[in-house]
Amino acid sequence: MSTFSTFRIGGDQGARALEVGRLSFGAMHLPAEPAADRANAVAVARRAVELGVTLIDTAHLYGGGANEELLAEALHPYPDDLLITTKVGFTRSQPSGEWRNDGRPDSLRTQVDEALRRLRVERLELLQLHRLDPEVPLPEQLGALRELRAAGKVGRIGLSEVTVAELADAREIVDIASVQNRYNLLDREHEPVLRACEAAGIAFLPWRPVAWGSTGEQATIAAIAHELDATPTQIALAWLLHRSPAILPIPGTARIPHLEENVAAARVELTPTHMESLDGLAENPEP
Repeated sequence: MSTFSTFRIGGDQGARALEVGRLSFGAMHLPAEPAADRANAVAVARRAVELGVTLIDTAHLYGGGANEELLAEALHPYPDDLLITTKVGFTRSQPSGEWRNDGRPDSLRTQVDEALRRLRVERLELLQLHRLDPEVPLPEQLGALRELRAAGKVGRIGLSEVTVAELADAREIVDIASVQNRYNLLDREHEPVLRACEAAGIAFLPWRPVAWGSTGEQATIAAIAHELDATPTQIALAWLLHRSPAILPIPGTARIPHLEENVAAARVELTPTHMESLDGLAENPEP
């Protein structure tokens, strides 16, 4: 499996499909300040593109838009094959400063306009609803995004942290191009959602694609990593790529060496025997 293994996102949403490399990048960990850290973050984002990454994930929640501005500083004007996807659906309450779900149509429209300005684009090719707001009827939330799509401000619509039932309900209202749920080698709570996405041709972007602090402690993962001259993190990412053709992992980092390690995972070949051993870890977790 090479770095150039691709997925076509959202070809049934009234626009051409977006073909992206499956091993992508999550920008959440890129700091916008202080200046020295920001300069390093810009370098990391640019290096990701140099390494062939064609999908970068960000969100309004990440620094209240600061992460979006950082990516624009680093990468605008964007390469033709680069997709920057962002998320809306959280606002910061006053005066506490705490973030909360906000799926009100007016709020979603405002956040989209802000994202367009920060990312310096006229259209968000893939916009994801960060969370469903339980206090706002689903047709109102998705209806607002559908209207933004009709207005040309949004190309394709995605969801995050949804169940199979919620995904089905959403698809009755609007076409869904992507789902972003927590999922990794050791945490497969959302396996049914992955399978629903796979069946429908929906991109599945697992956040937290590597189990923090746990992957390297697993004897099975360590043994396969040693056999293949890879790192445990690379094995965890390679497993995701082999697990389903609908999976687009979005590992994030603020360090170039770690970024290069992650991207190199696309070249790790796992055999059926490796996959059988790794597949069994969630069912039979090692001590």
